[in-house]
Amino acid sequence: MNTYPPEWETSQGQPPEHELPPEAPARWQPPPPEPPRPVRRGGDGLSRLALGISAAALIVAGAALLLTLWPEKEPAPAPAPPEPPVTFQFGGQTLTPLEGMPLNPYDRSAFVVDSRGRVLYEKDGKTAKTGVDVSTYQGEVDWQAVAADGIDFAILRLGYRGYTEGGLFMDESFSRNLQGALDAGLEVGVYFFSQAITPEEAEAEAAYILNAIDGYTVTYPIAFDWEPIAPGSNARTEGLDRETLTRCAAAFCRKVEEAGYRPAVYFNQTLGYLRYDLRELTDYDLWLAEYDSKPDFYYHFDLWQYSHTGQVAGIEGNVDLDLDLR
Repeated sequence: MNTYPPEWETSQGQPPEHELPPEAPARWQPPPPEPPRPVRRGGDGLSRLALGISAAALIVAGAALLLTLWPEKEPAPAPAPPEPPVTFQFGGQTLTPLEGMPLNPYDRSAFVVDSRGRVLYEKDGKTAKTGVDVSTYQGEVDWQAVAADGIDFAILRLGYRGYTEGGLFMDESFSRNLQGALDAGLEVGVYFFSQAITPEEAEAEAAYILNAIDGYTVTYPIAFDWEPIAPGSNARTEGLDRETLTRCAAAFCRKVEEAGYRPAVYFNQTLGYLRYDLRELTDYDLWLAEYDSKPDFYYHFDLWQYSHTGQVAGIEGNVDLDLDLR
């Protein structure tokens, strides 16, 4: 069925040409095409990428500036090398100090030698006392003359133990020397030449001394004088070990102290460094034999026998000279 309106009917069967307004072009043309839009090539993504790159560049630049301005961290110091151990020399040997043993406290510059060859020590207004130690080898002693020659005290050999059989013997001059020194007003101590090989023998030596001085005023130390005998002499003490020797000295001193007297241990540098453990004897006076004008002994001591060739009025020949540094 034909649905076109009647006026569209023509002989050719085509709709009539559409009439346009007068101002329009004579012939109808389709409207001009819209101008082409710019092709979008992911512009928003590129912007975000550029922004990210800029931010990263700022961060890197800031970090570089911060590193430039930040003070350099000093490298950690290298660990200090360990300190070498403290040592000292004696007789060509390198020795390590005994831990806990008091050291020599004396001012070397305060030791002086007078015109008679005697060593004097004065420190902080205190002057060390000068003494002698004698035995029967000094012969007859004029103790009044000794006291008048500037001697303050005397330490007398009371006796000795035999080094082969181990018997106990009195010094032949002890009684005479004891009475003479006391009468001259000297302070008196005694020593015993020990050859003890057990603490029990050392205690027996102390008991022997205490019995001999009973009733006398002995105010200076009672000394344990153990000395080695030359090898090959058939000495009963040969090979005595350090621990046993130290125990002998301590046993002697305890026995003397219990009786109310002042004990001491006599030794030279070799005995002090190599034979005794002096840490076990610091409760008692230590009497050092070192022949010099200034003592070099590393550890503490109280009495110092500084010469065996001293000259004192009233004593013929050489005599040991001592200082009391207590």
